[in-house]
Amino acid sequence: MTDFFTMHPGETAAPLPPGPVLCTGTAAMRRIHRFFLWAYAEAPGLVRSVSAGDTSRAAYVGEVLGNFDMVLHVHHEGEDLLMYPPLEQRAPGCALHIAQMLEHHRQVTQRLERIEPLRLRWMGTADEQAASELAAMYEDLKAVLDVHLRREVTEVMPVVDRVMTEKEAAAVGQHGIDKFDKKFMVAYLGMVLATNPPADRAELFKEIPAPVRLAYKLVGRRMYRKQYATLFPGRPVPETL
Repeated sequence: MTDFFTMHPGETAAPLPPGPVLCTGTAAMRRIHRFFLWAYAEAPGLVRSVSAGDTSRAAYVGEVLGNFDMVLHVHHEGEDLLMYPPLEQRAPGCALHIAQMLEHHRQVTQRLERIEPLRLRWMGTADEQAASELAAMYEDLKAVLDVHLRREVTEVMPVVDRVMTEKEAAAVGQHGIDKFDKKFMVAYLGMVLATNPPADRAELFKEIPAPVRLAYKLVGRRMYRKQYATLFPGRPVPETL
């Protein structure tokens, strides 16, 4: 089976600057991108799982989808602020690839902005027509993300590993951590862990602040299992830490 993070025919990586690898940004990016791939593969089906008029489930599912959207937006915001400016300065040969990635971000933002008002309306009405439109919008967003999430890892991140320090790369992820309170992170950490292979789960867990790790062990794992079972009734709950 081909790994998702494999270049497609016609795609080329940015030229690698000389010098040693300074950080493990590629590995970290794969981990968070796996979560987004899972979340947006599930999003259209989650919308369609709500029966017309079932405003209680629409409100629950819509809140979860809104949180997915918020995490995605903050993730791109951190890259725009803390990853792409130094990359542009230190790796001028990467300019065309950077421009493409930033254009992908713009396309994602446009779609999220169109999704939000419809999602909020659907949460209150569980209207069948709104659900159909919302599911289609999430399918469109997923098509953009399928390209962006692959190409950012395969084409750009190897350069990041050469020109940014471990501390600088960690700051990109820390941007997201700083944006969310501990309760929010604990509630969603299980999903992020579950969408990664066991070795990557362990590495990802190390990057999480100690208070959040403790809270996850105490209550977060149970919250994750309950949330997953509510979103996907009848499915086995994927294992996590």
